[in-house]
Amino acid sequence: MQNTKPDADTIAAIATAPGRGGIGVIRVSGPRASQISQAFLGHLPTPRKAIYTPFLDADGVTLDAGLVLWFPAPHSYTGEDVLELQGHGGPQVLALILERCIQLGARHAEAGEFTRRAYLNDKLDLAQAEAVADLIEAESREAARAAMRTLQGAFSQQITLLVAELIELRALVEATLDFPEEEIDFLERAQAFARLAALRARLAQVLQEARQGVLLREGLNVVLIGQPNVGKSSLLNALAGFEAAIVTEVAGTTRDTVKEAIQIAGVPLHITDTAGLRETVDPVERLGIARTWEAVAKADVAILLVDAQHGAGPNEAAILARLPAIPCLTVHNKIDLMAEAAHVSDAGDELWLSAKHGEGLDTLRERLLSLAGWQTQAGGTFLARQRHVDAIRQAEVHLQHAETVARAALDLLAEELRLAQTALARITGAFSADDLLGEIFGRFCIGK
Repeated sequence: MQNTKPDADTIAAIATAPGRGGIGVIRVSGPRASQISQAFLGHLPTPRKAIYTPFLDADGVTLDAGLVLWFPAPHSYTGEDVLELQGHGGPQVLALILERCIQLGARHAEAGEFTRRAYLNDKLDLAQAEAVADLIEAESREAARAAMRTLQGAFSQQITLLVAELIELRALVEATLDFPEEEIDFLERAQAFARLAALRARLAQVLQEARQGVLLREGLNVVLIGQPNVGKSSLLNALAGFEAAIVTEVAGTTRDTVKEAIQIAGVPLHITDTAGLRETVDPVERLGIARTWEAVAKADVAILLVDAQHGAGPNEAAILARLPAIPCLTVHNKIDLMAEAAHVSDAGDELWLSAKHGEGLDTLRERLLSLAGWQTQAGGTFLARQRHVDAIRQAEVHLQHAETVARAALDLLAEELRLAQTALARITGAFSADDLLGEIFGRFCIGK
């Protein structure tokens, strides 16, 4: 589906965060923005030049005074006429200015409507538009940098190149369909099959980078499990760097899940401490254990804590047998009580450390990043979403099918190439359903 131009109405919103601040920004976009500017200010400002001026009400009384910026279409964020009023950041002052904009013919903007208009007016593609929200919501410096790379088009450029290659390949294949006696020789001379293999290789690389981007954006859900009193809460506190969970010598102290967000090399990790897993008749503890298994079901990685003094036994084996198909790292804690040094097994699936003294924590952090599949990109990664990964995987499947039928059925080859192109085009929005756009932009903040 091609982009549909937005309705010819004018929208307005407070673009700065709720609350009090030194500066507050009102943003207006649409065909009535110039009229609102003239009524509000008494004149139309010089384009793209900040001017200090009073903001007037209907009787000419000053509501506030500040900077005004005027961006005539199409040279604006939305591609429409845009007026920005930068005044004092008091909620009541901003409300008065916004109310005046509404009186002058604007309506309240919906969530994400400014960026949606930028997309519909071809100022941004869909991946870049999503990056606007990701940049605002970034939980780490690395995520913010990656979101900016996506906003600047790093991800879109790779997708665009893949789509362009698919189009060329489709043209070659479809040009041969009318000449069946020469089709295979023609495609061989044009290196169509070699180009298809190279395209699959490049797509696999982009998929790997996109997975990295999803990890940087969404983080990794890590659950700490094990029997009571093996040091799960102590490990959570050590990773968090503060007392996030209560620690006592009494087994079963943790009755409910305790969640804490941390970062390792800029990658967000959501650590969940859980109730100790054991047989019990205590109804409260049994509820905590049930929540433990609920947390496990949502986890990306499990850390099974074991008391290093006793090692893993039948109870730990039973826990491992019940785990879903997710990576699991067995951590032998309390090596400080055994005068043993921190170390990791040859296979990398077991680690000995001391949560109390911090020995071995750096190795644990490295192992967690490795289990997550994190790899530092030389040129920096871009931020991606799960829908992007899903679209690339769909394209990958179609290209696999294309190679399978490449020499046997050229009509099927052409169709698989078309489907791969359609899947990739959804990432940048060349083919996007309205319900997808509503889902994406509905999650934006008002004023953006």
